[in-house]
Amino acid sequence: MSLEVVRLAGRTPLLAIQVEPTGKESGGTVVLYGHLDKQPEMSGWREGLGPWTPVIEQGRLYGRGGADDGYAVFSALCALKALQEQGRPHARCVMLIECCEESGSYDLPAYLEALSSRIGKPDLVIGLDSGCGNYEQLWGTASLRGLVNGVLSVEVLSEGVHSGDASGVAASSFRIARSLLERLEDSSTGTIKDRAFHVPVPPERIAQAKLAAGVLGEQIWRKFPFVPGMRPMHGELAELALNRSWRPMLAVTGAEGLPPPANAGNVLRPKTALTLSLRLPPTVSAEAAARRLKQILEADPPYGARVRFEAGQAATGWHAPQTAPWLEQALQNASMASFGKPVMWLGEGGTIPFMAMLGAKFPEAQFLITGVLGPHSNAHGPNEFLHLDYAQRLTACVAEVIAAHARR
Repeated sequence: MSLEVVRLAGRTPLLAIQVEPTGKESGGTVVLYGHLDKQPEMSGWREGLGPWTPVIEQGRLYGRGGADDGYAVFSALCALKALQEQGRPHARCVMLIECCEESGSYDLPAYLEALSSRIGKPDLVIGLDSGCGNYEQLWGTASLRGLVNGVLSVEVLSEGVHSGDASGVAASSFRIARSLLERLEDSSTGTIKDRAFHVPVPPERIAQAKLAAGVLGEQIWRKFPFVPGMRPMHGELAELALNRSWRPMLAVTGAEGLPPPANAGNVLRPKTALTLSLRLPPTVSAEAAARRLKQILEADPPYGARVRFEAGQAATGWHAPQTAPWLEQALQNASMASFGKPVMWLGEGGTIPFMAMLGAKFPEAQFLITGVLGPHSNAHGPNEFLHLDYAQRLTACVAEVIAAHARR
């Protein structure tokens, strides 16, 4: 095994590990992917827990980034070590563990280019940075949504003025922002209006969503910490699964210009800025979506207000290629051996830019995208945990798939 912390000038580092093949007929290359960077600290951890205070409780390892995605490098290494200790062949394996995934993997293309001779032409990519519908069987990720985010700003005045004096004369910047968002989203349903952000859902993904809904039941929405009385956005479970995997959805994730309630006076504020996160169907071009989003929000601003949308991250999603028979059988065997239940497929709502990059670069490769982010694991939020038993069983499944690849 060779290990190197690769550092390109001006970029975040990347951990590159190469393990030579074992066995005379173990051709091909397997790429295993994960990341070491984490989301910022988050308030709201319950008493006794914290982002940098590792605690094991009821088989769960609590702490920031254990499940997203610190476990990945250990899982990949343990899978290969298990195969070698059992004398089972595997192909040449290249592990790429990046350090800027949570910021959009903006450094990754440079590393893929710089390391292209080491990577070669993989015929199997295993991504260990995704979710699972439950902790009772192996879950493969069938697709990943894309993302466009950015800041919408609305300015109406050069400074704040008395609301009693100005309201009715100067329009509220917040009201204008609301009206601009209504151009994009139906506020009563959450439906994104413009067809440029939609694609037809492939029939096989609809069928998989229905199967997943049948297995998971109300856990599809009950895994989220809804307040009492709150209902999900749709009554059909399969529709909820498709909403979070194949349909565009908008979230306002930040704001500027709004003082906290205790400090808010009777002032008509000069500016409102909102951070927008628009999730995209897997096959929609993020760059085209960013251009269209800017057009929609900036066109013909109400009352001549100063309106700007500055796009930030634009990451196209990913749609898995058709699974080869050998991989489909290997996944079924692995799930039955480790869990006693068949493998399931589910589209994920998050974005892993690396997958789209490799999918475009190596269109002939097979993909297994999987992970440990199951119910209540709460990636990016407080009380994040790694389900240790599931991580161990998942690692065993990864080993089985790598072994099947060697003998395919």
